[in-house]
Amino acid sequence: MVYSAIAAVAALLALMVAYSAAKLLWKDSWILGWLRGMFGLGMLALAVVFVFIALDIFSYRQIQTEQTVATLSFDKKADQVFEVLVVDAEGVEHRYKIKGDQWQLDARIIKWTGALSNVGIKPGYRLDRLSGRYYSLEKEREEDRTVYAFNESPVGVDVWAWLREAKERLPIVDAVYGSATYLPMADEAVFEISLSAAGLVARPVNDQARSAVSGWH
Repeated sequence: MVYSAIAAVAALLALMVAYSAAKLLWKDSWILGWLRGMFGLGMLALAVVFVFIALDIFSYRQIQTEQTVATLSFDKKADQVFEVLVVDAEGVEHRYKIKGDQWQLDARIIKWTGALSNVGIKPGYRLDRLSGRYYSLEKEREEDRTVYAFNESPVGVDVWAWLREAKERLPIVDAVYGSATYLPMADEAVFEISLSAAGLVARPVNDQARSAVSGWH
């Protein structure tokens, strides 16, 4: 996996920098000891940053072709309150309570362009958040919004955000949002979320989901 390899390289850099820092900190020299110590501590801090970068990149998965990245099942608990079971591509289950009439799933996508794309490096993705909303604008403004994050970047080290901000300086990579269109929630409805390089697509799987989508349109 490309993103696992990138994460491994970042982790290796962290080890190399940490080793160099340790040599400087332990080397027996009094004259430049303070400078070496400060430089060594700075290198240790850099090693920690590389570790967090590796952890953040490791949370992304490569998009080979259009693939199913999640399945959502809805269980109505009260009026405009649903329990949602989210099963990701690796079979890991997450349960959330969503308020409202509609749901939306978002993902972060890293796209490679130019030569990197031509040599076969595929885009990567990470499921970002699940949210609900009301049909009523009044309720949307007054009621509590339910938004859940699937992944959090460690201590603010967010590679995707860095790439997004550096878009003009890094034309070989593009960090974008992928969002499934808001769709209605219904009791016992099941939706399948697919992802390609173009973005997220939500498809109703069972009759309850198809009926909800048909009635909503």
